[in-house]
Amino acid sequence: MDALKSKKGFICDMDGVIYHGNELLPGAREFVEWMKAENKEFLFLTNNSQRSRHELQQKVERLGITVDAMFFYTTALATARFLATQKPGGTAYVIGDAGLTNALYEAGYHFDDVEPDYVVVGETRSYSFEKIQQAINLVLKGAKLVGTNPDLLCPTNAGPIPGCGSLIAPIEYATGRKAYFMGKPNPLMIRHALRCLTCGREETVFIGDQMETDIIAGINAEVDTVLVLSGVTQEADLVKYAYRPTYVVGGVGDIIKKTDQ
Repeated sequence: MDALKSKKGFICDMDGVIYHGNELLPGAREFVEWMKAENKEFLFLTNNSQRSRHELQQKVERLGITVDAMFFYTTALATARFLATQKPGGTAYVIGDAGLTNALYEAGYHFDDVEPDYVVVGETRSYSFEKIQQAINLVLKGAKLVGTNPDLLCPTNAGPIPGCGSLIAPIEYATGRKAYFMGKPNPLMIRHALRCLTCGREETVFIGDQMETDIIAGINAEVDTVLVLSGVTQEADLVKYAYRPTYVVGGVGDIIKKTDQ
C-alpha cells in the first residue's frame, strides 16, 4: 500500500466511490482532505453527462466536500472534446441535458436538426418518440451516432432509471448502426482525464467500483487501478473476470488507514 500512497495523481469515479445517491460514503471526506494535505493531483470522473462541473461541485459541497469545479470531468466534456478533434466546428443533433449541450457548445459545436454531422445521445429525462424518430431519420441520412456512455441503467435515490445505452438502443436497432460510446469502459475517457493532470500515467491511479467499466478502462489505459468494494462489484465477484485490479480495498477511507500503518 505504500506504493499506492506514493502515487502523485488520483482519478476517482464518483457514485459508489465517493457517494451513493445523496449519501457520502464513509471515509470519503477524509480521503479528499488527505489528497489536499499531501498535495496530490486528483480528478473526479463520472460517466453521467447530465450535470455540469459546477453542478457536481455543488452536489459534493452539500455532502461536505469542498473542491473547485475544475476537479470534475464528465462524459459530456469527454464527448465534446472527442468530437472537436474529429470534426472541429461540426454540428450535432442532441438528445441530452444541459451538461451535454453546454459542453458541446463550449467545444465549438452548433446544433442542427436538419443535416447534422452527428447525432449525440446522453442521459436525459426529456426523452420522446418524436426525438427518437428524428434521430433515426438523421442517422439514416448520414449522421454519425455517438453516445456519451454505454451504461444501461443510472442509479438514483428513487431507484435505477434508463441510462444512455438504453436510450440509444432504439436508434441502433432501427438504423442498423452501432453507436460509438465515449465513456467508460472506453480507455479514451481515462486518457482524457490524464491530460487534466500534470503527472504521467505511471504516477497515477484510477479508483472505481465496477470491474466491467472502471477497472477494465483503467487497465486498457495502462493505469494502475483500485477497486473499492463500496459500490457494485464485491470481492466474491472477482473470480468471474480474467483481469484484476492492482489494489482492492473496502472503500477510499481504507486507503488512508492502510497506507498510514
